[in-house]
Amino acid sequence: MCGIIGYYSDNSTNAGNIIIEGLKKMEYRGYDSWGFAIKTGKEIVVKKNVGSISEVKEGSNTKCKQAIGHTRWATHGKVTKQNAHPHSSCNNNICVVHNGIIENYHDLKKNLEEKNYVFKSQTDTEVIPLLIDYYYKNSKNFTESIKKASEDLKGSYAFIAMCSDFDGLVGIKKGAPLLIGHGKGEYFITSDVVAFVEYTKDVTYLDDNEMVIIG
Repeated sequence: MCGIIGYYSDNSTNAGNIIIEGLKKMEYRGYDSWGFAIKTGKEIVVKKNVGSISEVKEGSNTKCKQAIGHTRWATHGKVTKQNAHPHSSCNNNICVVHNGIIENYHDLKKNLEEKNYVFKSQTDTEVIPLLIDYYYKNSKNFTESIKKASEDLKGSYAFIAMCSDFDGLVGIKKGAPLLIGHGKGEYFITSDVVAFVEYTKDVTYLDDNEMVIIG
């Protein structure tokens, strides 16, 4: 069990700090390591570390309108900075946070390695951004690439993805919780309503095999 959160605003704000606040409220879902990614322009910047998210004072001083974050309870791979989320594609163009277990990740990893993809962690999660990247290189359609990648995944999962070429966030779920918070000009995707209840009580719960596009 891990905690994931995504935030998107219509206006430039301090999305990194909002993500950290949300992760602290979901710390019961994972306390081994933490991480977040913010997007400024077309650049995705990732910050992560081992330890408790409650010890982190702030997310980022950079003004940005979208970010994703994760607090980890380790299942695949040791508790290391390298295994902490978010995980990115080889060119850092695509970034993902994930809750759940990808049961067929060994087979997916082998297939991707045969296509010259290089893995940097011991996690099952890393197959997700690399698989999305594989489809994205062919289609140049981010949301369609996520749909195709999700069809290859077996297990129970929810994940949130961002792309340097896409203005917004995409979430998808199967067997793990994922819900949407609708604020005034701002939106949340997360594992638990406690992450954003102080901002809005307008909530949509996703069903299995549903995808949400925000932005």
